[in-house]
Amino acid sequence: MDDIRGTAFGTAPVPLSVLDLVTVGSGYTATRALRTSVEIAKLAERRGFTRHWVAEHHSMPGVASSSPAVILAHLAAHTERIRLGSGGVMLPNHAPLVIAEQFGTLEALAPGRIDLGLGRAPGTDGATAAALRRTDHLNEGADEFPQQLAELTRFLDDDFPDGHPYARIHAVPGPVQGPTGRPPIWLLGSSGFSARLAGMLGLPFAFAHHFSAQNTVPALDLYRESFRPSEVLDAPYALIGVSALAADDEKEARRQTRTNALSMLRLRTGRPGLVPTPEEAEAYAFSPLEREFVDGWLANVVSGTADQVRDGLDALQKRTGADELMLTANAHSPQARLRSYELIADVYGAPDLT
Repeated sequence: MDDIRGTAFGTAPVPLSVLDLVTVGSGYTATRALRTSVEIAKLAERRGFTRHWVAEHHSMPGVASSSPAVILAHLAAHTERIRLGSGGVMLPNHAPLVIAEQFGTLEALAPGRIDLGLGRAPGTDGATAAALRRTDHLNEGADEFPQQLAELTRFLDDDFPDGHPYARIHAVPGPVQGPTGRPPIWLLGSSGFSARLAGMLGLPFAFAHHFSAQNTVPALDLYRESFRPSEVLDAPYALIGVSALAADDEKEARRQTRTNALSMLRLRTGRPGLVPTPEEAEAYAFSPLEREFVDGWLANVVSGTADQVRDGLDALQKRTGADELMLTANAHSPQARLRSYELIADVYGAPDLT
C-alpha cells in the first residue's frame, strides 16, 4: 500500500499531486509543451508532490499527450523519486497485452515509481476513436471494460490459468523474467461505473472532478460504499483531479483561467485548437449561451492568489473527503503553469528538497 498512499507536505490537508495535460498554447510548440512537462515533474519532485500523471488524449491540437507511455519514459529519465503514471490510459483503445508490455517496460526503467491509471472513455471524439480502434462499434469497448481489465491484470501478474488460450503468452518485461514489482492499477472515472468497479475490486480510484464536478460526491460515496478490502488496499483511497491555478495576483489568475475556459468551449463545440492567449480570450465575444458555459466551467476552477487557492483546495477536500488532490494547472503559458505549482507548494510550506 505504500506505493498507493501518498504523504502530505507542510500544512496540506492531504497529499498533493500533478495532472499534466501537456497543453500547447498559441505561439508555442509541442516540443515546448513536452519540455515544460519535464520542468513541472522536476519542480513537483523537488517540492514534495506525490505523483505526476499524464492523460491520453487524441486529435486535440491544444494537448500533446497522445502517448502517455512515451512521455512517462522521458519523465522517468529526468526524475529520481516522484511517482509517474497515466491519468489515464484509455483501455478500450488498446490491446491489454500492449499496455502490459508498455508499463512493464516503464516499471523496469523506474522501479517502484510507476502508476497505471485506466479509463474506459476514448479520450477523443467518436470518429477519432473509430480510427484508433479500427471499428465503429465504440460502445463495445466500454461495455467490455471489466473483461479487458481482468485480462490486463493477468498479463501484468503472468498468471493465466492452465488451459487458457493466453497461458503461454508472457508480457515482457514482466514476472516471467524473474521477481519484479508491477505498477499498481488505478481506475479513473467521471461517473459511477468505474467508482463501483474500483470499490468492488478493492482498487484505488481517481475521479475527474475537473470536468465532472457535479458527480464528484455521489461517485466517491458509491466508491466507498462498494469497497471491498483486497490485497491492494485494506480501505478506500480516492483522489480527485482539480483544475487549480495560482498566480501572483488575482487578476493574472483570471486572465490565465479564461484561456482554458475558451479552449474548452471550442473543444465542446467542435472547434478544438491551441490554447488561446489571454488577450484572445479577453477579446472574444461570447454569446449568452457561451457565457453560461464558461461561467459554469470557471465555477469549478480553484484560482486566484496562493492564499485563495489554498483556501479553495482545503474547502474542496473537506467537502469531498478526498484522500489526495491531483492539481492540473491549465493556462496558456508554460511560465504560468510552473509558477502556479511553485506558489501552491510555498503556501502550504512545502520543503525544498533540492
